[in-house]
Amino acid sequence: MWPLDPYRKEVLRFAIRCRVLTLMLQTVVLLSISLVSSPGDGALCQAFFNAIIPDHHAEAFSPPRLAPSGCVDQLVEGLLGGLSRWDAEHFLFIAEHGYLYEHNFAFFPGFPLALLVGTELLRPLRGLLNQRSCLLISVASLNSLFSILAAVALHDLGCLVLHCPRQAFYAALLFCLSPANVFLAAGYSEALFAFLTFSSMGQLERGRGWISGLLFALATGVRSNGLVSVGFLLHSQCRGFFSSLVVSNPLRQFFKLVASVCLSFLTLSLPFALFQYYAYTQFCLSGSARSIREPLVQLAMDKGYRIAEGNEPPWCSWDLPLIYSYIQDVYWNVGFLRYYEFKQVPNFLLAAPVAILVSWATWTYVTTHPWLCLTLGLRRNKNSKTLEKSSLGFLSPQVFVYLVHAVSLLLFGGLCMHIQVLTRLLGSSTPVMYWFPAYLLQDQEPLLRSPEVVPWMPLVEDSPSGQKVLRNSVMGLLYNWKTCSPVTRYILGYFLTYWLLGLLLHCNFLPWT
Repeated sequence: MWPLDPYRKEVLRFAIRCRVLTLMLQTVVLLSISLVSSPGDGALCQAFFNAIIPDHHAEAFSPPRLAPSGCVDQLVEGLLGGLSRWDAEHFLFIAEHGYLYEHNFAFFPGFPLALLVGTELLRPLRGLLNQRSCLLISVASLNSLFSILAAVALHDLGCLVLHCPRQAFYAALLFCLSPANVFLAAGYSEALFAFLTFSSMGQLERGRGWISGLLFALATGVRSNGLVSVGFLLHSQCRGFFSSLVVSNPLRQFFKLVASVCLSFLTLSLPFALFQYYAYTQFCLSGSARSIREPLVQLAMDKGYRIAEGNEPPWCSWDLPLIYSYIQDVYWNVGFLRYYEFKQVPNFLLAAPVAILVSWATWTYVTTHPWLCLTLGLRRNKNSKTLEKSSLGFLSPQVFVYLVHAVSLLLFGGLCMHIQVLTRLLGSSTPVMYWFPAYLLQDQEPLLRSPEVVPWMPLVEDSPSGQKVLRNSVMGLLYNWKTCSPVTRYILGYFLTYWLLGLLLHCNFLPWT
């Protein structure tokens, strides 16, 4: 039993409420779009909603529906169809048909495999639901589960790293209101990736390197940026190496370090390598291609999608034939500074808040611990014990490697990726995005400088007489919005605005990807 069990219970309770609310709001937005786009009376109402949610026809991947659709399927599509926008359609297609088109290999197999497991659990309902409906239900249920587990994992990780229960608690609550919330609910891989990443970080903090490495490898099979997580294993091994030099043979410890580093690289890169090899067998080796149904072949011809039975793609002749690099270059135009165009200014503005947040966190930490940062977190000054005792929470020395991870993702995403992806990239990968706002809330919000129990909330009815019960601090701040500090308003305003805007825009194929 964890000593901070009440915190975990409240995180779990709040995460469940946020997941349910997200799905409900998504359904309301989707039904509103369907109603205003259908012919009939109410021209004034339709004009009003079109002004709020304008019709938008995006050139997104939209494969044909091959399975017959019944009344129940249409109901599921009407309620959960908003979860299949943009990249989610790729994941659903891969789960249903496999990797048929070349550009499908931009999406890693971890999440589609999880969806297939979910559809197998719905096998008794196959008489009522077609495959797509089962996949949509799997998306809604599994991503809700993964998001809830990720919130709990983030709380546990915060307790281990921050050594400040309240900041860990606030950070987990903020994750439930993440600016990337719509992607944690929709058919994207972010929720599963966040759960695996936060869990693997927690296992590493507990000294369970093998379990951590396995979870990191699974995360790499879900999203490519999981490869960056090898830095956590390397930093942990280097710390162990320097701490053992005093009592052990240096040469022996050096060879042990080299072996551990090589093993870490092999473990985390294995899912990526196997995925690239599978693509090579499909497109570059004769006789390995799968049969494709005629409507899907016709779609490839109409849209110019490359299938395995066509001409051999140019990447097959590369010295290192990596389909992932080719797809990102040709299909998505991902590369150094390629997105720096005047027409992309709105997307840069969308990504500005998260970039400012991580940059602010970096400046705060580096100016507080310059020597720690100069020594890469491996060596501390003479007053290291005093430093550990005085610098709890976000300023803890253990946060250094997490900050480096966040900055690496920020730089790579800001310079080489589609900039609007930055919010969900950081929101599902680094705990710094939640630890630093939690630190600001505790440091600069007078309403949170009170005892552990929020004073403005009444006691629950079923509690023993006179016993104080832990309350949700973030909800308390929302109830007292007018008396909150400006920093609190900016943080909660940013989180809630992006949550609601994401639901509103993403469901209508507007550029919130």
